[in-house]
Amino acid sequence: MTPQPRRASRIRRGTIGTLLTTTLAALSLPLATPATAAGSTPSLAAGTYLITLADQPLATYDGRVDDIPATRPTADRKLDVTTANAKRYRTHLTDEQTHVAKKVGATVRQHYAVTTNTFSAQLNAGQLVELARTKGVTGIAPDRFHQATGDKNSTDYLGLSGRKGLWAALGGTAKAGKGVVIGDIDTGIWPESASFKAPALTTKKPTGKPGKKPTGNDRYRPYLDGSTTVMHKADGTTFTGTCQTGASFTAADCNEKIISARYFGDGWLRNVPESNRAGYISPRDSQGHGTHTASTAAGNSGVRATADGFDFGAISGVAPAATIAVYKALWESKDGTKDGGLTSDLVAAIDQAVADGVDVINYSLGGMFESTYDDPSQAALRNAAAAGVFVATAGGNAGPEASSLDNTAPWTTTVAAGTIAPYTGTVTLGNGKSYTGISTSVHNTVGSAPLVRAAAVKTAAADPVEADLCMTGTLDPARTAGKTVVCDRGTVARVAKSAEVKRAGGIGMVLVNTRNESVDGDLHSLPTVHLTGADATAVRDYAATDGATATLTSGGKGGSSATYPQVAGFSSRGPSLESNGDLLKPDITAPGATILAAVAPPGNDGHDFDFYSGTSMATPHIAGLAALYLSEHPTWSPMSIKSAMMTTASPTKAADGKDSEDVFAQGAGEVEPRSMLQPGLVYDSNEKDWLAYLEGVGIRTGTGTKAIDPSDLNYPSIAIGELFGSQTVTRTVTATQAGTYRAKVVLPGVKATVSPSVLHFSHPGQKRTFTVKLDVTTARSGILDTGSLTWTSGRTTVRSPIAVTPQSVHAPAEVKGTGTNGELTYSVTPAASDFVASARGPVSSPLTKRSLTGTAEFYHEAAIPAGTKASQITVHFDAAEDVIVGVVWGSRVGGDLQSVQFADPDSNGTSTINVPYSKADSIFVAVVALDESGTGTSVTPYIYQVNQITDNSPVTGKVGVTPDHARVTPGTPTDLTARWSGIPAEARSTAWIEYANGAGTFLTLN
Repeated sequence: MTPQPRRASRIRRGTIGTLLTTTLAALSLPLATPATAAGSTPSLAAGTYLITLADQPLATYDGRVDDIPATRPTADRKLDVTTANAKRYRTHLTDEQTHVAKKVGATVRQHYAVTTNTFSAQLNAGQLVELARTKGVTGIAPDRFHQATGDKNSTDYLGLSGRKGLWAALGGTAKAGKGVVIGDIDTGIWPESASFKAPALTTKKPTGKPGKKPTGNDRYRPYLDGSTTVMHKADGTTFTGTCQTGASFTAADCNEKIISARYFGDGWLRNVPESNRAGYISPRDSQGHGTHTASTAAGNSGVRATADGFDFGAISGVAPAATIAVYKALWESKDGTKDGGLTSDLVAAIDQAVADGVDVINYSLGGMFESTYDDPSQAALRNAAAAGVFVATAGGNAGPEASSLDNTAPWTTTVAAGTIAPYTGTVTLGNGKSYTGISTSVHNTVGSAPLVRAAAVKTAAADPVEADLCMTGTLDPARTAGKTVVCDRGTVARVAKSAEVKRAGGIGMVLVNTRNESVDGDLHSLPTVHLTGADATAVRDYAATDGATATLTSGGKGGSSATYPQVAGFSSRGPSLESNGDLLKPDITAPGATILAAVAPPGNDGHDFDFYSGTSMATPHIAGLAALYLSEHPTWSPMSIKSAMMTTASPTKAADGKDSEDVFAQGAGEVEPRSMLQPGLVYDSNEKDWLAYLEGVGIRTGTGTKAIDPSDLNYPSIAIGELFGSQTVTRTVTATQAGTYRAKVVLPGVKATVSPSVLHFSHPGQKRTFTVKLDVTTARSGILDTGSLTWTSGRTTVRSPIAVTPQSVHAPAEVKGTGTNGELTYSVTPAASDFVASARGPVSSPLTKRSLTGTAEFYHEAAIPAGTKASQITVHFDAAEDVIVGVVWGSRVGGDLQSVQFADPDSNGTSTINVPYSKADSIFVAVVALDESGTGTSVTPYIYQVNQITDNSPVTGKVGVTPDHARVTPGTPTDLTARWSGIPAEARSTAWIEYANGAGTFLTLN
């Protein structure tokens, strides 16, 4: 498109996108420093930082400093921080940290030495620059916020209960997890819950001979040694903890279930004024999240769960015989803006958990963005895993957006949330149609009663949009009484909506999603059914008609949740950006939707039990299963346990009931507890492997470790972010039982060769190495291709998911030319020796001319015809000096927006959207103008154009490319020349230069 004459303007490049990016990025900066005196300006960089030094922490120290012997645990053992050598080396590290801080005039706030050699300090910009140049400093990270990731019984659904369940196979619930300690890093615990009821701790030691490890039936019973809790564990090592007292929490709140409880809030307390603090400055939980995760992982078995007078039956933790160590590091603020925990406090909690001797860490929390591998908290978890601790981490609740995961490092097990058999309720409308959704609160029939949209019964002063959201105070009791109200999801908590309907005298609520989101079984304050998709739209539309009525009943079949397990809509998706697609995340799926467990009454309307949904709920299922594993195989490595879970998992379901192939949602699939204890083969890895992987993705570890191709990490899945023609990956498996295993690969459009394809094992513990060579044949270039590698021996199968993105050529996404006639030359790098290229188009569609007045936006919808190879959407602005412009756009499938992206104008005032081979039904485009003049009267003209290239597109002019067929050397750049003629001068034209397997380059003209 030829730029039109423009006013003297300052189109700001990146403005719309930058506004969002800046806002989000600010959340990762240090918290605001205390207010300064009037007239002074604090440094923008000033804040609390974590500084990591080069020497190894205790968990991985191999004995290189001042003749101090190694402290890293030997194989099959846990770290012991109580030895003389450990104490001596710890002193060395803290002295070193203090010395480095003093060199820049800083004071250490917190020392960390067990899982990371790091200290925290308040620093200004000058000190940061000085530290960055200081020898031995390997990392500087701001102290940022992390938040909790927020059959009908999940333990029944997983096959743990019953005569043939896993608990029975392990000797019953009294032995399921015995001798194992789960460390829960979260919001604390509500010790009075029945899920944690246990005998008090005493000084009586377990049965055994003096001076030797206990051998009696009570050998794993925890006891007190002064104020220290001691527990001999299944792996032969000892846990030592304490019950830290504080607000409403005494030493008596610990028992033989909650054997230790600590809190970590130095960073949070320094940055959040007392006036904005809520909850308890102690291990006690005020919110309920930590109580929920701890009871899910290791709560007592057979606990009756009741709420609002209704008995939901007996519930149990996954590892009911395991013990719990509490590490509170997530906090509650009164205004909600400072809920969560700071990196400094989380690292302190991880450090202490490993020092205490936990076997498993449950980490149900995350940040706003994917954490970098060298983030201090992720580095601490790496060394925790190196010390033999299994780490389960939440994938996040930002789904179904692509690349929305957190906690994606290879040394943790990243968990997605799946659905289980739902609690259901049915809405039967006055027109006879019925819709089934999720409900835990409809126990008796409600209605028939008038059904209304919330805005129809709002107060006179309420905004209609806010009323439809059922925000507090928006509904008029005189108009609401006796009615069932339809409330839109969003903005305020779901349970706050039902509370508003109840306050106004309503007798029921239908909660409707206005876009494709999860449905959740909350404990609402009055009968509620939650609907999504077409069902939600139908009820919402019907409620707006005259005389609408509805009846709510318990149960019902069908609806969006009838098929399970599905990956929940909120569960974050891959691919991981940190790995560049070379590591498949998440790893596995576990129940995480509408999970009933113990909670803290103060934060849950007085309930002792409640339904929560989130990857936070899925993660403790995996943590509990790891505890079950360790009670049977105490010396297994964390990665071997992860491998056993992943390679025995089963696919989740798509909404149509078919097996899902979405590996970026489910990972290896839904965990299968009854299969995981007999994996046949495992893919193990250790700290050396992880360091080599880090070097491979471009992170300098300073350890001298040689880099590997990231796809070669010995992982239970195979991922290649860019399969350029051909690539060979290497794996090593360890047998857990004798057998002969034969390989089979299923990967459409890719030829796979496994060598050797048969592996013989005569006894457990044997290792065998094999390669998988992948050659692209017909798989479409640039499009994710998924499949699996399965080793089979008799009835034992060992399945690894595969995710590769084939590329037939390295070529620019777009090249630009001008004029009605012309040519340009550009370089491409083919992956195969037989190179072909063809030109399609050019297309120049009619222009749409509009204008925006003041701050305004206008929406366009570009339908994508079947068979479209390339879509280019152009918006050209003629904006004034004081107007910011840009384009917000996203792909729409089935009426639902799948993602939101930004297209800012270039220096000519033109925003361009290029979408090759879109799978969407249409592309939504919002053209935005922000008037900063203060008058609101600016007029911003723009020109909108959509060029779609299909096999039958009408062309305007001619385009060709040479050479169109050539023999080339794979991996060697070659030049192409594009030529055009007869191109309209007054509008933009688009052509598509297509290569093998559907790869291509946009040729943008004028």
